Amino acid sequence: MMNERATLRDVARKAGVSLGTASNVLNNRVNVSEDARARVLQAAAMLGYQHQARSSVRPESGLAVVGAVGKIEHGETMTANPFYSHVLAGIERESQQLGLSLMMANMAVDALNKPVAMPPMLLDKQVDGVLVMGTFLRDTIKHIRKRVDKPVVLIDAYAPGMPFDSVLTDNINGAYSAVDYLVKQGHRHIALVGSMVDGYPSIRERRKGYLRALKNHRIGDVYIEDGLLTRDVGYHSTIALLRRSPQITAIFACNDEVALGVLQAARDVGRDVPRDVSVIGFDDIDIAQKLTPQLTTMRVDKVLLGRLAVRLLRDRYEMPEMPALTMLVSATLMVRDTVGVARP
Repeated sequence: MMNERATLRDVARKAGVSLGTASNVLNNRVNVSEDARARVLQAAAMLGYQHQARSSVRPESGLAVVGAVGKIEHGETMTANPFYSHVLAGIERESQQLGLSLMMANMAVDALNKPVAMPPMLLDKQVDGVLVMGTFLRDTIKHIRKRVDKPVVLIDAYAPGMPFDSVLTDNINGAYSAVDYLVKQGHRHIALVGSMVDGYPSIRERRKGYLRALKNHRIGDVYIEDGLLTRDVGYHSTIALLRRSPQITAIFACNDEVALGVLQAARDVGRDVPRDVSVIGFDDIDIAQKLTPQLTTMRVDKVLLGRLAVRLLRDRYEMPEMPALTMLVSATLMVRDTVGVARP
């Protein structure tokens, strides 16, 4: 439950770290592991803890307090999100550098992605601008804007037809690059796991990049197993694909969490990775380098997404009449151990 009177001790307890570690994270000290930093920032967001930036820099504009809002499924326990925890770290670092105060909160949503309750910082208009992270309903984003009556910048979030500034990953070209790399390794039977026609806009874009790459390489065989972005779905989708189309030699997973399920499924059906089947993911979450074999994936600079969003919010505050801007951050191929040359 979010608590506007949350203390540093509450944050430390929620994150499972010492009081000193929580303090070090929230004061932007470097002697903290990335895992601990992610858990502290997520705990602060869950509890609605207000963090005053400590910096000699003073904001030159009227923007003084930034609100960062993520989402959590109603009733779920708090865990460090492997993607957005790093976005939060970027928001925190840029806010520190610009001398801005930062308030963080997660908004609980129901199964239909509708908010269960608004964070106190929005209800009480405690912020000068809001950063919205992740997929919310367009109506919810619009409601946040009306409630705060301040600038809103979207991070990995979409509100088609509405004039919001946004910082997004270049998903289409990122997915294209992933599939293009597989083709250049000789693969012609390449499957897609973890997308749906009516899924999140970012995942629909990755699906589009997959299809575009196949088309441009004149590959007519398309293998798609629709499903959600979960490890379990990735596992069962891969089992179904390999049983139905055993000629598949490569799989593009729409994110790394799905790729974890793909890797397990390949092992369970007796397919060696990468000798028998190659796997490539998307996002480059921390665990990607800790696997055996290490996951080949498309790296998204998640910290940069957060930093750019703070700068865009500051610019919007200073120049409210400027046209709505969208910043696209490219994804970079990280070649590791789960992609090999296709066997004849």
